[in-house]
Amino acid sequence: MTNPNLIEMPLARSFGMLSDEEVVRRVLNGETALFEVIMRRYNERLYRTARAITRNDSLAEEIMQSAYVRAYEHLDQFAGRASFGSWLTRIAINESLARVRDSNRFSETEGEGDPMDRFASPSRDPEQAAANNELSRLLETLIEALPDNIRSVFVLREVEGMNTTETAEALDISEESVRVRLFRARASLRDSLASYATREQRRLFAFHAVRCDRVVRNVLDRISANPISR
Repeated sequence: MTNPNLIEMPLARSFGMLSDEEVVRRVLNGETALFEVIMRRYNERLYRTARAITRNDSLAEEIMQSAYVRAYEHLDQFAGRASFGSWLTRIAINESLARVRDSNRFSETEGEGDPMDRFASPSRDPEQAAANNELSRLLETLIEALPDNIRSVFVLREVEGMNTTETAEALDISEESVRVRLFRARASLRDSLASYATREQRRLFAFHAVRCDRVVRNVLDRISANPISR
């Protein structure tokens, strides 16, 4: 059964000029369906962020859905001290880190293998294999090999395009730490690939339409039965 609150893509585009704050205000006033505008606007950022931390496609998608539901449930707590995008990204980062910690504890309890084995990237599905060429896959491999703390900064700054302030807010670190970690991340990538990385970065960890629609539908199904009360 189709969720009556699901906005079709053409209609979602018609709300594209609304600011995040205006969308939030209208959702809080009962226009729950407009939450789709937020999801369509931030799906790719949250997917890339979660995948940068977990290195797992399907887990990143699960984290996105949990982050959106958590954001919806606490939408009235958005105070506007940071941008809405930074606030939402921080929720996804916290959820991602919690999943990693839980997995590490589970692996340590089991005592089997490397704790990070769980986050090995699964086989690529056909849509992603078609979208990424050999260079993109190589760059993904190089980025995934970066240490965790500098990889997250690199993905938010260079892949997602967030500025230094937004990245610092999202990761809860200083702007100087962002600059230092970004420098180290860049230095870790070979100079011979740097120019290619700049041209290809927007294609990395692509979040395709099928996944986008699936996340939107699943989240709206979960929140439709729980309207925000004021």
